[in-house]
Amino acid sequence: MRSLPLFHRIAGTPVIVLGEGDMATPKRRFVERAGGEVIADLQEGIDKGARLAFIAHDDAAMCEADAIRARCAGLLVNVVDRPELCDFTTPSLLERDPVLIAIGTSGASAGLAKQLRLRLEGLLPADLGTLASRLNEWRGRIKDKWPAMADRRQALDKALTSGGVLDPLAEGSADRVAAWLDGDTPQAQSGRVEITLASLDPEDLTLRQARLLGSADAVLHDPAVPPEILDRSRADALRFPLPFEGREPDGLVILIKT
Repeated sequence: MRSLPLFHRIAGTPVIVLGEGDMATPKRRFVERAGGEVIADLQEGIDKGARLAFIAHDDAAMCEADAIRARCAGLLVNVVDRPELCDFTTPSLLERDPVLIAIGTSGASAGLAKQLRLRLEGLLPADLGTLASRLNEWRGRIKDKWPAMADRRQALDKALTSGGVLDPLAEGSADRVAAWLDGDTPQAQSGRVEITLASLDPEDLTLRQARLLGSADAVLHDPAVPPEILDRSRADALRFPLPFEGREPDGLVILIKT
């Protein structure tokens, strides 16, 4: 990845936004929507403990000078339309509160990010945010039903997968959360599943192999398996190169052979 995607909480905190006009106004609005306090003076923002600065002057030299000053004060800097001067970039956002999908191109093309967002807007149902809220509301009952984290993760994966009872792309999934918890839900998938790769190109993974990797709690793999394939698993999945010696990990274990 060229950038580390993070969601930064700024509610109630000062954020510097410098500049006026068409480039600065969207950044000011962006900060306000996230609950931040917009500070239009660089030194005032530094004195108040701001951690982020958006710089959108019409004058390129002024942008460069303020970017250096802000960075020297320890702030992360975004200079509008100057990716080479940015510590971070702002994504195109798709909101289904509390679900927030951020689409970025590492500054390569804001237009591409926007068009991807518009396409996704038509795919995501209006009640997607309600589904997220219901799952959060019933978090305690979900933990009671599946006390082990690996079982809980697999049960959620099964329910939220394409065609599952809580498929997030299907209208009405939010209304099925309680029935899903009250029902006789099948045991979450666990144990070991073996995958033999047809090639070392991640694009040659079958849909089933990609789905299993995305659901795995642990991955045991031949040393020859490239990182590009291993990265198709969850970021928090355990990884062990073969030969593996030790206690079998809990949950769904994927064994990858070449």
